[in-house]
Amino acid sequence: MPAEGAIHIGVGGWDFDPWRGTFYPAGLAKPKQLAHLATRLNATEINATFYKLQSPALFERWASMVPEGFKFAVKASRFCTNRRVLGEAGEAIGKFCAQGLSALGDKLGPILWQLAATKQFDPDDLRAFLALLPASQDGVKLRHALEPRHESFKCPEFVALAREAGVAIVIAEHETYPQIADLTADFVYARLQAAVEEEPLGYGDSALDLWAKVAKGWAAGESPAGLEYFGDVPAEASPRDVFIFFISAAKVRNPLAAEALARRM
Repeated sequence: MPAEGAIHIGVGGWDFDPWRGTFYPAGLAKPKQLAHLATRLNATEINATFYKLQSPALFERWASMVPEGFKFAVKASRFCTNRRVLGEAGEAIGKFCAQGLSALGDKLGPILWQLAATKQFDPDDLRAFLALLPASQDGVKLRHALEPRHESFKCPEFVALAREAGVAIVIAEHETYPQIADLTADFVYARLQAAVEEEPLGYGDSALDLWAKVAKGWAAGESPAGLEYFGDVPAEASPRDVFIFFISAAKVRNPLAAEALARRM
């Protein structure tokens, strides 16, 4: 086992007009944006999959545009997660996973299952949902990260359920969404959502230094101090791959924040 996991840092998506002339060179053709992003960052979230299914050919084309080592996290369909009873999502989950994700091959990162902000913790329903998440698709291993956005998930029972299923809890930095930093899988998934436009890089130096220290700790197998934990049992101290995405908030600054954090690695 390596002494440290790999650290992947990126943003949500790659097509946002205000990034043109700030992160992307002025005049860069839109079809070349992903390839350019991949020269400066080593991960991105695919957001289009939240709204509708994509084709295997499109996943294959995206994979061809980025170098080895780049990872795509894939946001799960809203038809899987924005529902009253999560445990009834089996058909939708099957369709989502079979749409062609496997065409990304070894460039496929975790699947992000984002719950509605109104969805409260129901242990039986959540247990049924987690049991529906497949371990692989077309021979490609799948990794799953669950993003709860309701305060009721801040409890030991949720942490235990996620750890039993080997599903990562998304670690949020957000004004209102809960932060649950317990490590429950063999990788870490964080979404940093506090960029401010007044900062040229979205985050100040002290904040970036702190997140760099945290990221290195995660990669080395640590549960860093200063975050919020709710489990009864500490996580096993073993190296983990780390995925960190800057999203939302002052979105125009997010690529530069991600690049600044990557430089600190």
